[in-house]
Amino acid sequence: MNPNIILTCVVLYTLLLFYIVWLTGKNASNETYFIGNRNSKWYLVAYGMIGASLSGVTFMSVPGDVAARDFTYFQMVLGYLLGYLVIAFVLLPIYYKMQLTSIYTYLHSRFGQSSYRTGAFFFILSRVIGASFRMFIVVYVLQRFMFDTWNVPFVITVAIFIALILLYTYQGGVKTIVWTDTLQTTFMLLSLILTVILISNRLDFDFSTLWSTLTADAHFRIIETNVNHKFFFAKDFFGGMFIAIAMTGLDQEMMQKNISVKTLGGSQKNMMVFSIILIVVNFLFLVLGVLLLLYAQKINLNLPSKTDDLFPTIALNTLGTISAILFIIGLISAAFPSADGALTALTASFCIDFLNLEKRNDWSIEKKTAMRKKVHFGFAAILLITIMLFYWINDEAVVRQVFKFANYTYGPLLGMFFFGILTDRKLTDHLAPFICLLSPILCYALDANSTVLFNGYKFGNELLILNGLFTFIGMLLISKRAKHHAA
Repeated sequence: MNPNIILTCVVLYTLLLFYIVWLTGKNASNETYFIGNRNSKWYLVAYGMIGASLSGVTFMSVPGDVAARDFTYFQMVLGYLLGYLVIAFVLLPIYYKMQLTSIYTYLHSRFGQSSYRTGAFFFILSRVIGASFRMFIVVYVLQRFMFDTWNVPFVITVAIFIALILLYTYQGGVKTIVWTDTLQTTFMLLSLILTVILISNRLDFDFSTLWSTLTADAHFRIIETNVNHKFFFAKDFFGGMFIAIAMTGLDQEMMQKNISVKTLGGSQKNMMVFSIILIVVNFLFLVLGVLLLLYAQKINLNLPSKTDDLFPTIALNTLGTISAILFIIGLISAAFPSADGALTALTASFCIDFLNLEKRNDWSIEKKTAMRKKVHFGFAAILLITIMLFYWINDEAVVRQVFKFANYTYGPLLGMFFFGILTDRKLTDHLAPFICLLSPILCYALDANSTVLFNGYKFGNELLILNGLFTFIGMLLISKRAKHHAA
């Protein structure tokens, strides 16, 4: 793949993004930045959230993962649907009733300042690590196939990538992201669909042949029935459910787009439509995985040792220029929404949850805006440093473990929110941070020793549920029954 072609695609794509930023960022206020003036169209949010949910890691990993785990990833995707129902009809009504800008304000009203700051801290920690990892994967691909050709240092590549995201989120915030996510989702889906069609044509498949070949393939196995297997159905399904609740419903990045919709009903429509589209898109990624394996077999290509390399290896080296362009555009389109949303959400959370910017009546609008922009730049620098740490570690196993540990940090959020919703007990607020630190540490210890402690049992996605349960039990231990006064 000619690196000049890759650069041209990136430049043209970026120019289109900045045109949308120019259209949507005019006269933007702090309210525009944080919640889009609560005037976003639900169908745009629903569509754009597809791109925000599917990062560059998903774009490369899910198709390649078919070689290792067949279609069993779809078990987790089906669990998402149940989780999105909980978000739509349990969490969103609370957020709208309280008119929240930061969803972690709920923890303040329910428990107190320490719980509130603890929840916001765990979100910031999770999002910094998760967003940095996703950006690292994408930038690493661009470095390998483009910038290495020109001897550009990796740190410069990262800085350029973050600078682009910084510039187009700097002014418009959520209002801009709702529109840029829509554009990026469109390009990502076009890339996915056209790649499926392209490889199908190379294999001489029409739709009927494609479907019959797919359903007859050994990899078309959705249900894992082995109870001790890491991908056992119940683990994946219920794990997927709680992953959706925690990483969408309790995540400021994802929820700030939902609560930017004017009405609760519109936001609930958005969530339901989004969940259905997401199931279809994930299924298409799995179909692509089977096609990649069949095509590799046809051209006698030795499969890469890392499953994540399957899609880029075939798309960039064996299918021609059109395929390479589709892959690069799809990868960037999957990467930008998760990166820009993360930067905006981190800024919003820190400004509201730690600087109390919304309620600082002693500050002028100009001073608040200046502080928000400083925080925005600050988190861009933190993301740059974190990505470089991943690069310096240069150990895939360690990096993935760090990313996995970042998912552990959603467990305390899960436990705290559901303790607040399901009980009316009064919490000893200043002890909440200790419970929330202990829970993921305990889960990590159990996960590392599970095969010894539980006769070969391996934890999968149910570890998040266990993490939330430990937090819930801890909250129970440091709480007391609420006093009810007679009417």
